[in-house]
Parts: sequence; structure tokens; C-alpha cells
Amino acid sequence: MTAGGVYVYAIIRARRRLPTDVGGVGSPAAPLRTIRQGRVAAVVSEAPPKLRARRRDLLAHQALLMRLADDGPVLPMRFGMVAPDEESVRGQLAVGEADHVAALEHLSDGVEVNVKAFPAQNALRSLLADDKKLRRLRDEAQRRPGFEANLRLGEAVAAALESRAAEAGRELLRELTPRARAVASGPEVQGCVLNMSFLVNRGDSDDFRSAAEQFAETHSERAELRLMGPLPCYSFVSAEGTRVRTVGV
Repeated sequence: MTAGGVYVYAIIRARRRLPTDVGGVGSPAAPLRTIRQGRVAAVVSEAPPKLRARRRDLLAHQALLMRLADDGPVLPMRFGMVAPDEESVRGQLAVGEADHVAALEHLSDGVEVNVKAFPAQNALRSLLADDKKLRRLRDEAQRRPGFEANLRLGEAVAAALESRAAEAGRELLRELTPRARAVASGPEVQGCVLNMSFLVNRGDSDDFRSAAEQFAETHSERAELRLMGPLPCYSFVSAEGTRVRTVGV
């Protein structure tokens, strides 16, 4: 990261006031301000010199976005978004004003919940009980132990675990999608068979998480779920790296 410039945290509606109980990145925390253009404004601060993804700065960025989201819709920026100067920020706001206003309206009272599904790693007993092919490979490896037999068995087990987890992930997606306003697929994660973010009404986020946790408990021998949220709506403000669709469209 280069020193200087304007650090951009988010885009909000122009008339909103900033919270006074949080600060920006840097040590000491940089004072916050807004750059207004028409109906929208960017929440910014001076970019600290030698900005890096230090834990304190990552947490400060996230805390500010969550605090802003408590008071209204927010278009969050990823950590490290630095513009050369205020005029460049104002120019970007002017070009995208209509889209920003529409996005803020779409995200009103919404939060993001991310769900990742991984193969269950402690399910070998149930897997063997359900799969005749695996039992045969296990028996062969026990009768004639060796590298190739163990390799075939290991590969078959890994593939079966992934297949069962992927099936559970598809079932989970069908169950959770009607509870969300929109869904967005996330980037590939090593070992992950499902990485989806859901745009959920703020008041429904606890029920949404409870439904996902209940599914995880019921299907623990097929998939391991990891939930994050409520989060700022990162996945619903940019098409970069994601495919976004609105539920029911």
C-alpha cells in the first residue's frame, strides 16, 4: 500500500451522520469524515502511511462497518481501498450515484450471513455402513495391505465424503434460500463444497442461523458447516468474483 491518499470505508446515504464512538484505521485511529456527492456520501479518513493488513486495522475497518450498518444501509468497501484524493472519490460517486442509491435501497435493513460446507471428517463408520464399494476396498486393503490398496481406499473415502457433503450442501441451499432476500456464491475455498452468502433481514438473522445450525446438527455425519454473520453486505454490492441473484427472480 502506498502512503497518503484517502482511505474509503463505505458508501452511505448523504444525509446520515457518522457515529462518534468509533474511529478509522491507523494508530492512533484516523478521524472519520464524509465526502458527499448528490444523494450519497463516502465514509473516509486520511490513509495512514505504510498501511498493511494488521489485525488492529482489520478489526477497526470491520467494527466501523458494523457500527454503520446498525444505523442504516451501507455499501461496504473491502479493506485497503485507497483513492488518490477527494476529487477522485467525488467523481466515482457522481458516476455511480444512481446505482449506489438503488443498492442502498436494496440492502436496507439487511445483513449478510455466510455459510460454508465441508466434508464431515468423523463419519467413516456411517460411510462404510452405507457404501458397499468402500467396504470392499477396505476388505481388500486388510487382506492384501500395501501402498496401492491403501491409496485406492483413501481416494475412494475422500471422494465419497466430498460427494455426501456436496449433496448435503445442495439440500441446505434449497432450505435456506427461501429464508433470504438474495443469495451470492462466493469464491472457491480449498476443501469447501459450498460457499454461499445470504442477504437476510436483520430481524430474521437469528432465526436464519438457528435453521442452519439445526441442519448442521441433523446432517453432522455428512457435512461440517461454518457460519459467519451477521456481516456487512460485502457480497451484494459488487459482482467482482461473485455471481449474485435476487431470490424469486
